[in-house]
This record gives sequence, structure tokens and C-alpha cells, in this order.
Amino acid sequence: MGAMREAIRRLRKIKLLALDVDGVLTDCRMTLDSEGEWRRAFSLRDGYGLKLLTDSGYKTAIITASKAKDISERARTLNIDFFHPGNLDKKVEFDQLVKKSGFQPSEIAYVGDDLFDIPVLQAAGFAATVPEAMEEVLRHVHYVTKRPGGNGAVREICDLLLRYGPRPSVGMSL
Repeated sequence: MGAMREAIRRLRKIKLLALDVDGVLTDCRMTLDSEGEWRRAFSLRDGYGLKLLTDSGYKTAIITASKAKDISERARTLNIDFFHPGNLDKKVEFDQLVKKSGFQPSEIAYVGDDLFDIPVLQAAGFAATVPEAMEEVLRHVHYVTKRPGGNGAVREICDLLLRYGPRPSVGMSL
């Protein structure tokens, strides 16, 4: 119960949710379409959770090492506020996000699942991962979702923020 109490304490400060893509917004599987483009499957449930979050005044971000078209299109469709593709050094992108957003690291939640996410997980005010994350990642988070990556994990984090995070009337917009 102590770990959850600490997670809730951290959630109370969060104003922006930043996400990795592969393994978090997807289940890490890709298919090659007939035009030679790699495609991922995204959860509609996660997308709706992000819509509920943004409708409540939260900001959102994606930090991904990939420059894939399907990720860019998903970010556009979800009206992601800050999109940082194409850099495996995600801490550099996180630092840029802090500058662009005007939020402190303690006001940013991050969900990642692999080794290159660890520096961001360590810097974020609230760090979460999915059950199937790399073992090393589990030691650096405040919360592990019950739902798997690509199938409700992001919605679970959105629901936690909506339940325990700051209320939109407390200056959520930039």
C-alpha cells in the first residue's frame, strides 16, 4: 500500500503525460503492408483515455526513437501536444519537452518499457511501465500497469491521472 500511496502523491502534481510508443501504445508487434510500410496496431481504448485526459486539460507528448508514418499519423489523430520522434537518446528529447512545455520534470509523467527509457523514467515526476517491460525498467518506476502495452495500459494511466491528478481548474493550460 505504501508504493501506491507514493504513486498517488506523485500523480497529484502531474500536468503532462508523455509516452513511449512501441511496447506502451502498441504491443511491440509490427506488420509489413502491401506498400512496404511497417504498421503497428493501436488500442482504441488507449486513444479514448488520451482524449478524456486532454478534454480535462492535461497536455500529452510522445517520445519515440522511431520516425514511422503510422506513429506520426496516430500522434496527429490523437492531437498530441508535443511530438518527439527519431532520437534513441530520449533524455535529450525529454529535456526539450521540459523547455517547450514550460512544465517542471516533477509535473510530467512518463510511460516507457525498455532500457533507453530509463533516463526519462528517472527524471519524470511519475514513472510507469507495463507488465512485460524489460526487467531492468521495473526497478525505475513508481507504477506497473495491470493492463499490457498496446491493450489498455495507457488508458489505465489516464484513468489514474483523472482520479488522482490535479483538477483542470488549477491552471492546467499553457
